[in-house]
Amino acid sequence: MNSIVRAVSIETEVTAKDFRHAMRQLTGGVSVITAGRGRDISGMTVTSVSSLSVEPPSLIVSLNRESSSWPLVKRFGFFGVNILTSDQIEIAERFTGKGGLKGAERFTGARWITRASGVPLLEGALAAIDCAVEDVVERHSHAIVIGRVLDVAVSARTAALAYWQGRYVAVDQDEDAVKLAEVGVPASRTVRTNPR
Repeated sequence: MNSIVRAVSIETEVTAKDFRHAMRQLTGGVSVITAGRGRDISGMTVTSVSSLSVEPPSLIVSLNRESSSWPLVKRFGFFGVNILTSDQIEIAERFTGKGGLKGAERFTGARWITRASGVPLLEGALAAIDCAVEDVVERHSHAIVIGRVLDVAVSARTAALAYWQGRYVAVDQDEDAVKLAEVGVPASRTVRTNPR
């Protein structure tokens, strides 16, 4: 049996600007990644968290290797994933470095707890997940970090913070269900399956 192999070359190159524009179409949940211990702590806002496996519980996060959090994740081998509620925009912005805040300064104005790893976890987050670094894949400007989940704290809140089209967007389970019901098929309208 003969197989045909064709070499395909791609002449065009996608620009960083075009790629950023395309990725703004993807809605992402907003989380703060925390790392370090004591006063040697830092964190960053990301939309790159995804579950990897339920058994064992593990997740993936993509971290910029130029961030202040990356050296702490590498050194200590632990990190926290704090999934933000819709009213925690100020925390999301603080951890982007807005206003020049760095390191431990970013943690002011919120309450933090620690669990098994000693990494700060946000009290009142939709979920705060304590992770141990299981594996790292370094590519280009980022590192893909696989975290083994050590502990979780889940809030009863239902409104999440998302990022889409360069803006923060609230996603509220209760309010959005009401809105969807309002734009659904009106109750007074009858749909006939056998029109005559």
